[in-house]
Amino acid sequence: MSDLSIALPLATGLLSIAYLGYLARRILAVGEGTDRMKEVSSYIREGSKAYMSKQYRLIAAIVAIVSVAIGVFLGPRVALAYVAGAACSAIAGFIGLHIAIRANSRTANVARTEGLGKSLDIAFKGGSVLGFGVVGVGLTGVVLLYLAYGGMDLGRALDVVSDIAGFSFGASTVALFARVGGGIYTKSADIGADLVGKVERNIPEDDPRNPGVIADNVGDNVGDVAGMGADLFESYVGAMISTMILGAAVYGERADGLNWVLLPLVISGIGILASIATSFTVRGEPERALTRASVIGTVIAAIACLFAASALMGPDWPGPYTAMLCGLAVGVVIGQTSDYFTSSRFSPARTVASSDQGGPALGLLAGFSMGFYSTFVPIVCVAVAGLISFQAAGVYGVAISAVGMLSIAGVIVAADAYGPIVDNAAGIAEQAGLPKEVRDITDRLDSVGNTMKSVCKGFAIGSAALTAIAFFVAITRIPAFVTYAGKVGGLDKVLSLLNPRTFAGLLIGSALPPLFTAIVVQAVTKGAYATVDEIRRQFREIPGLMEGRAKPDYAKCVSLVTSNALGHLVLPGTLAIATPLLVGFVIGPDALVGMMAGSIASGLLLGLFQGNVGNTWDNAKKYIEAGNLGGKGSLAHSAAVIGDTVGDPMKDSSGPSLNIFIKLMSITALLFVPLILKFHL
Repeated sequence: MSDLSIALPLATGLLSIAYLGYLARRILAVGEGTDRMKEVSSYIREGSKAYMSKQYRLIAAIVAIVSVAIGVFLGPRVALAYVAGAACSAIAGFIGLHIAIRANSRTANVARTEGLGKSLDIAFKGGSVLGFGVVGVGLTGVVLLYLAYGGMDLGRALDVVSDIAGFSFGASTVALFARVGGGIYTKSADIGADLVGKVERNIPEDDPRNPGVIADNVGDNVGDVAGMGADLFESYVGAMISTMILGAAVYGERADGLNWVLLPLVISGIGILASIATSFTVRGEPERALTRASVIGTVIAAIACLFAASALMGPDWPGPYTAMLCGLAVGVVIGQTSDYFTSSRFSPARTVASSDQGGPALGLLAGFSMGFYSTFVPIVCVAVAGLISFQAAGVYGVAISAVGMLSIAGVIVAADAYGPIVDNAAGIAEQAGLPKEVRDITDRLDSVGNTMKSVCKGFAIGSAALTAIAFFVAITRIPAFVTYAGKVGGLDKVLSLLNPRTFAGLLIGSALPPLFTAIVVQAVTKGAYATVDEIRRQFREIPGLMEGRAKPDYAKCVSLVTSNALGHLVLPGTLAIATPLLVGFVIGPDALVGMMAGSIASGLLLGLFQGNVGNTWDNAKKYIEAGNLGGKGSLAHSAAVIGDTVGDPMKDSSGPSLNIFIKLMSITALLFVPLILKFHL
């Protein structure tokens, strides 16, 4: 059974990679459209490639430095796993970006020639390349590394999975820098282009006269394609590895111990099969097709995993299977809650739009209230799922619930990456001067894309919380930590809030996500201000630009936003890696676990709030632009544009980056806690 348990995930991982190759060929076989459409798309490709090249060179330098430190302090096997994780994350992101920046013009062209249904199909296929790249490369990488390190020997399993935790650390490092850098880039460009173009010059979004429009289109790709792909890649592999560690630590002495170690790999493999099957169901009305796909994927995975759990776990199968179902259920609840609070089909976004009739202050206040309302149900569900999972299968159950939630990451990431593709398609349609009926199609696809991005961001922060909790639990089961706890009075005393060091760590951890948010939003503000200045300068100094007789200098805005994003990329990542080390070495292991708990609770709240509220303001604006409450040019529309601008850095920069921030701190703590324990023992 063990041989089959490792063969299945390896085969499905390779199948996922083969399937994305098939999708890529199907997309590239479609025509790009008119010469003007090809020209605009080429600008977006060139800007995206230029930024990603500079960003990955900077990340590679950071990875090289960190890998040397890991090799010195934790050993070459962990360092190799770290580099492999970073490389796999970069590869998955590059594959997704490569196709996304080619699917945009093809989506617009198909909307022009074949209508709504076919354009939805092309855009979702484009997003699916990233989705199946994330799960395929992630699962294949973990399986191959596990085999190469000798994990099929049960006696060595705990040492092996502890070493390959470096794979998750490498993925986290790339994810945070890619997400933060891409998020700062995309929102600096978006806010700058909107404030001057839509507010000051009263020209349409994506108008070719706007010097910031190409930088805005580039930002959609480097932020929501490469950034989100790296985010879910890290969660995906992190959930698997943390569960494998607990399987080896808790059940390693049993005869069937290897089955508990391999179960997360099997569940992930089944999730890939479910995601591939689900991808064929995306058709019809875009408003319902993508949400329906996530539900179908969940049902298929739940049924298939029942047979896998019963075959691997024998009489113990109900516990881990129940925990896995809890994870799947939480994913659906978070997705549906985000859909309700952000989509213009429902009352929250329309309530915000109605409040915009009273001016921007009322629209902002209404949005803030809806954003905080949207956090309650998901957080309670995560808490309840954790309790049920623990009761069903102990600490292992808490970790396997995260694996269950992320098992359908392929289709979830595909739905998210669909968003920037249709956003770009709408921009290309506008800049290429396509007929209104074509823009109506791309705008409809784009509105659905905004909702799906919010759903996926909710899924991402929920999965990040579960993954971070799994890392938290894994730390407490490391033999060295158990020894330390025994010397200071037991694990209960270490984790007790009556322990002053633990409580101090809790307070520090709860303060870190707000600090991180402030750093990222400030970076966006600086970039947007510089972009506004540059766009104003071009409108002022280039004769005939406003009249459409002259061409703006798109490259200048792209270069300016790139420099700002890369200049503010290092500090947030340093904060995530350095803080756990400082707290652990200076205050102690007790404070370290307290810090992890505080950062998870605070980060989950802020991540859900920011991801949802930004999209609520955005879709309230789009609801008005559709002709409601006075339509474009009305007082309500002006207020809604301001709300959308305030929400932009929250939903696309600081909010989603918090997912990786709390996970990177958690995996840093997991890897370095043996050194911290040696220092304090």
